[in-house]
Amino acid sequence: MPHVTPLIGTIVAGLVLAFILGQIAFRLRLSPLIGYLLAGIAVGPFTPGYVADQSLANELAELGVILLMFGVGLHFSVKDLMAVRKIAVPGALGQIGVATLLGMGLAWLLGWSVAGGFVFGLALSVASTVVLLRALQERRILDTERGQIAVGWLIVEDLAMVLALVLIPAIAEGGGGSVATALAVTVGKVVAFVAFMLIVGRRAVPWMLHSVAHSGSRELFRLAVLAIALGVAFGAALLFGVSFALGAFFAGMILAESPLSQRAAEETLPLRDAFAVLFFVSVGMLFNPDILTDEPLALLATVLIIMFGKSIAAFGIVRAFGKSNKTALTIAASLAQIGEFSFILATLGFSLELLPADGRDLILAGAIISIMLNPLLFSLIDRFAARVAGGVEPEHAIGGQPPAPVRGHVVIVGHGRVGSIVAKGLTDAGERVTVIEAQADKSGLPAHEKATVLAGNPASGALLREAGIDKARMLFVAIPESFEAGQIVEQARALNPALRIVARAHSDAESAYLETHGADRAIMGEREIARRMIDEALIGR
Repeated sequence: MPHVTPLIGTIVAGLVLAFILGQIAFRLRLSPLIGYLLAGIAVGPFTPGYVADQSLANELAELGVILLMFGVGLHFSVKDLMAVRKIAVPGALGQIGVATLLGMGLAWLLGWSVAGGFVFGLALSVASTVVLLRALQERRILDTERGQIAVGWLIVEDLAMVLALVLIPAIAEGGGGSVATALAVTVGKVVAFVAFMLIVGRRAVPWMLHSVAHSGSRELFRLAVLAIALGVAFGAALLFGVSFALGAFFAGMILAESPLSQRAAEETLPLRDAFAVLFFVSVGMLFNPDILTDEPLALLATVLIIMFGKSIAAFGIVRAFGKSNKTALTIAASLAQIGEFSFILATLGFSLELLPADGRDLILAGAIISIMLNPLLFSLIDRFAARVAGGVEPEHAIGGQPPAPVRGHVVIVGHGRVGSIVAKGLTDAGERVTVIEAQADKSGLPAHEKATVLAGNPASGALLREAGIDKARMLFVAIPESFEAGQIVEQARALNPALRIVARAHSDAESAYLETHGADRAIMGEREIARRMIDEALIGR
């Protein structure tokens, strides 16, 4: 058999080039996503040299979307989804309506049909799952109120696109009766799938995973997680006609109720990242650079609709619901791009002869440009938030709490799984603590009379000073990111040379890194577990 098959060649070329160009982009302080997209352009059919198999790349990318949506479902329960329904449902539908009308207006100026304009506008209205979730995860805001609204908004968009994918063929055939029938059938299928998952899946999925976990085989557990994610997604598409992404999301959401959800998320992370990279490579392969010179004004208008038209609409809707400017800006930036559903709609519209070839190319070019520019919007929001949180304004003390105590308190950086336990233990013992958390809208922040909570960049010297680090007796750095923790330790040590600093580590190398930057002690979970086991073995000997 040949050594280089289309599948192997596509995977190898995509991942290797994505790594090289992603590394270059990172060193230039750009998003690695830009490198991944450029890798796709390099192996695409419109540039010289090796050409990867585009159909295989798209199928591999679909696997990435399935695993990614499964991971999102693991962190997004039914309770969370219902909590944001009042803003996510009308917000998403309103934003889709505005973007669709803007797209239809541009299509009318270009002389396309009404049906072609409708498909074009819909394609510009829906954001990329992969891009949005990557942005939220990189900034650790997926579990915040802003993150929950953004993900709920995205789910509503996906549901709307599922309906659109059924309606568009009916529109192409013509006749109002066929459209009404298709809509009724699609809604019925989605309702049937959701009911099935809530009644049957809610019992069967966790039970199966628990049974495998009791076997003690990590290999079987990992395989069970992948089988659930892929099997439910495939079954949802085959039996109920809903998208792979939506099926995987509900599988993860059902599994989120199990105590094993965290472990399941960790097991799918490596594959999710690898296939997400292939998704961006596949998008780059679709790009025809000729559109840049053939239709520059139309392309500019398309990008403006994607990045400003629907984002302004989203900002206005979120503000109308009484949310803060910061939340509204985050939602607007999250939606200022298009992705996988846009490509599906463009392909379907072109195959049904509703959308001209220029329309398909404009959608693809707009997607790549918006994905490239989207990190810049988030960077602007991050800088705005850092300026507000790192300054001297008093509003970043959350909930009107008193300022940090004068002397002798404990500062805790990070209120996650570790920091929350430390904060509760110290406040219950009567200690005064000041918690520094990057996101003010993160759930579960302490509301204790002896706790002060500050929001902002923990590595900011101004925020550390506001926390009274120069008068504190101890600092706990409880965040899992060792590089950022090292910067915090270094800043705190400079502000208070006598401060006792204890940091969290995951390996001997991280422990050495943190201690080099000024930590008195770096606590590694595995080492402490081993010590406790030894103590238990020596009890009563």
